[in-house]
Amino acid sequence: MQLNLGTSMRTELAQVISPRMIQSMEILQLPVMALQERIEHELQENPVLEIREAGSEDEGYPNEPELGEAVEVPEPPEEALLEKPDEDLVIDAKSGEDDFKRMEAINEDWSNYFDEESRPSANRISEEMDKKHDAMANMADRPQSLQDFLDEQLPYLDTEIVNLDLLRYMISHLDERGYLTTPLEDIRQSFDGEVTIQQVEETLEDLQGLDPLGVGARTVEECLLLQITRDTPHRDVVRALIGHLEDIQHNRLPLIQKQTGCDMKTLHEAIEVLKHLNPKPGAQFATNSVQYVIPDIIVEKNDQNEYDIRLVDDWTPNIYISRRYFEMLRDKHSDDKAREFLQRKIQSAKWLIDAIEQRRSTLKKVTRAIIDHQRAFLDTGPECIEPLKMQQIADVVGVHVTTVSRAVDDKWVQTPRGVFPLKRFFGGGTQTASGEEVAWETIKQKLLDVIGNEDKENPLSDEDLVTKLSEAGYPVARRTVTKYRKMLGIQSSRQRKVWAE
Repeated sequence: MQLNLGTSMRTELAQVISPRMIQSMEILQLPVMALQERIEHELQENPVLEIREAGSEDEGYPNEPELGEAVEVPEPPEEALLEKPDEDLVIDAKSGEDDFKRMEAINEDWSNYFDEESRPSANRISEEMDKKHDAMANMADRPQSLQDFLDEQLPYLDTEIVNLDLLRYMISHLDERGYLTTPLEDIRQSFDGEVTIQQVEETLEDLQGLDPLGVGARTVEECLLLQITRDTPHRDVVRALIGHLEDIQHNRLPLIQKQTGCDMKTLHEAIEVLKHLNPKPGAQFATNSVQYVIPDIIVEKNDQNEYDIRLVDDWTPNIYISRRYFEMLRDKHSDDKAREFLQRKIQSAKWLIDAIEQRRSTLKKVTRAIIDHQRAFLDTGPECIEPLKMQQIADVVGVHVTTVSRAVDDKWVQTPRGVFPLKRFFGGGTQTASGEEVAWETIKQKLLDVIGNEDKENPLSDEDLVTKLSEAGYPVARRTVTKYRKMLGIQSSRQRKVWAE
């Protein structure tokens, strides 16, 4: 085989995405709170971007300044933007201290001319301080942990009997459920002090005597047994049922009745008592972070019985480019490097403002197309949702389907029916016996209705559910019924059966 070294030319077509288009797609995909963070980050990184305050008279991009000859901001080559990111430009600009001194001098000269330039007043600073103070005053304290709650009970114990150091050590080994999963022998060996296994067992009994009941258990069965007191109804039967948790889960009450000798009425009452016991006593002290949803779009019905669409802009700062920076760029006496730095920052700011405006326009158009298609959903309810694919909305709006996907991704809409993710309005479907398109969500609602009206002593099997849905005009396969039943958290027919007393 012979290898030849040489150069050759060939022509080929390749799709290249410009940095501006990449930024536009990123901005479109951001939800409202992430967009706010992105704008605040750009405000810190780009000195030409400013926030338009209420009542400000300063006009900037996209409203070009009326100062005679238009200021041209040529777009730099995309290759240069890719090779020299803004961070490098800032470093290069910092290397020339003289250049920035000239820019500061220009800035001071023009500051007197532009009297309308917003400066933080004393009142505004005071307002910001008040807001921060209120936020700190309303900040939630650290919630009490399980360990804190148990430590508060230790001073009330008989210290002559209890080894408090060993008890605190065992408390530190409890997991988030309140269980002690570390073997007692490992605790004895790792404890800083000489203790016997008997002392560890006795200390465990002291731990299990604290509130909440069930803390310090090593298994679910032990946790439930610790919560049975003298006042527990049918406590002997409940103790027996704890050994049949798997049979209760599968609704094998006749088998439990045969092994325990209890009548069915007593079993039902004891199972209700068992359901009120807490298998995770420490979970009530767990810190659960609640995710608050901020809708990006609000849909409201007007007096004409039509739906108006409004974007939520309260959280996003209104940014612009001040005229001052256009004039600084226009000044021929300033240094070339300083003008190049300013030119790039203005161009980057224009791209960001255009991307935000394009996001607003796209979100409105996409939401309008979705609302028009799902009018029955808003008028009647979720059971009337129509099958809808993203390609259908893309065809209506006149954009690519990936644009619709980015527009609805992680976006929430507030409607008269509630707050929903935009993706909630999309979904496939099937044809009814009459040939009509019906969404899978409608079939789920119908499945819930059929199961809700069944005879509880003779619940419908999946095959029976298929028959019932077919009679209602929804022909579906058995595997589909089984899948949706599990998705809705509905048990099988054996587990749903209610045994007669």
